Amino acid sequence: MTVTRFAPSPTGRLHVGNIRTALHNFLLARKGGGRFMLRIDDTDAERSKEDYVEAIRADLDWLGLTPDGEARQSARLAIYDEAFERLKAAGRVYPCYETGQELDLKRKILLGRKLPPIYDRAALELTEADHARFAAEGTAPHWRFMLDYGEAIEWEDGVRGPQHFDASTMSDPVVRRADGSWLYMLPSCVDDIEMGITDVLRGEDHVSNTAVQVQMFTALGAAPPHFAHEALLVGAEGKLSKRLGSTGIAEFREQGIEPMAVNSLLARIGTSQPVEARADMAALAEGFDLSTFGRAPARFDEAELLRLNAQLVHAMEYADVADRLPQGMDEAAWLTIRPNLERLGDVREWWRVVTGPVAAPALSAEDAAFAGDAADAAAAIQWDQGAWKALTERLKQSSGRKGKALFLPLRLALTGMDHGPDMNALLPLIGRERAVERLRQAA
Repeated sequence: MTVTRFAPSPTGRLHVGNIRTALHNFLLARKGGGRFMLRIDDTDAERSKEDYVEAIRADLDWLGLTPDGEARQSARLAIYDEAFERLKAAGRVYPCYETGQELDLKRKILLGRKLPPIYDRAALELTEADHARFAAEGTAPHWRFMLDYGEAIEWEDGVRGPQHFDASTMSDPVVRRADGSWLYMLPSCVDDIEMGITDVLRGEDHVSNTAVQVQMFTALGAAPPHFAHEALLVGAEGKLSKRLGSTGIAEFREQGIEPMAVNSLLARIGTSQPVEARADMAALAEGFDLSTFGRAPARFDEAELLRLNAQLVHAMEYADVADRLPQGMDEAAWLTIRPNLERLGDVREWWRVVTGPVAAPALSAEDAAFAGDAADAAAAIQWDQGAWKALTERLKQSSGRKGKALFLPLRLALTGMDHGPDMNALLPLIGRERAVERLRQAA
């Protein structure tokens, strides 16, 4: 059974880049008949906020990405301690005392010699007396995971194909700070093991992390999950970031974008598959295929999002949206107005065109006189589904007008707009009384 996870840090609101990762993990799990887990990576106590946790849950629920289970790293500290002690006993973690300034100086020296800025493992040369001296001074160590230079780091990436890393070209990563708090690497591995995660799908900026974590899994006595690293999502300003205030999911919700429009776009951009509007997750999951993912960055286009949103709205049946429509709006009105909507929320403005009030347009003297004649004609014709045709035929005969000169002044007077729904269907909705009144106001 496929088990995936989405592991956001509650240090800001989710943006489309985060959601794309969550969505792909959800679809991967659903296609494999498995489980999609939410893990809140809240070990950074200073920056993590409960408000952001709630916002993450709300965004996922709105999109239909409801997890099958949830865990919080802040509640799992004892598990990390136990794993850490096992690694310590096995000699796979070791204490270090260099300050940030000292480490920075070492890196600069290596770069100046045109060498890779790899940690030199100087801490391994410390004696028991050295450790005792640091302890007496009250200097607590930070801890590094010791990479095994003799162990090959290889995996078959679900997007990038075969991956090979030489551990000797990498720094032993810091896994625990001097204050006892955790960095990302080790807790993530421990969680993946404990939660039974079979597949880790994330951005390509994590490839080097994966190379390290492959050895962490084996050091903890577990087989690594299947890894896949997708190209990053970019926008007009480059890489999306919470800190840079990139477009957030809450913003789309406020704008009246349908959740399946967001899902339809994010599920397919960056792949060889066409981007098409899908009304449900099952259709997206069925077509989800890592082999179609490209290596080039996927570009998020808000104009394409609006196109997909309009397609979804245009396919919505009255029964599906009745509870979201203005009071008094029936199925006939919905079917008339629906083709003109980009967002469902726009229906309120179009319904106002039907129910009023409508501001009288500034017509020329000639067109104003024509509107007065139209009011008389509207009062006299039979008022049914053929009212628009009957009205325009009568006015065509009496005025000699045709084409734009005939139709545009009428539309302006009746709706206050120069575009909109088919007047054949719209005029009966407006009704005789309102139509005559609007035509006289325009005269």
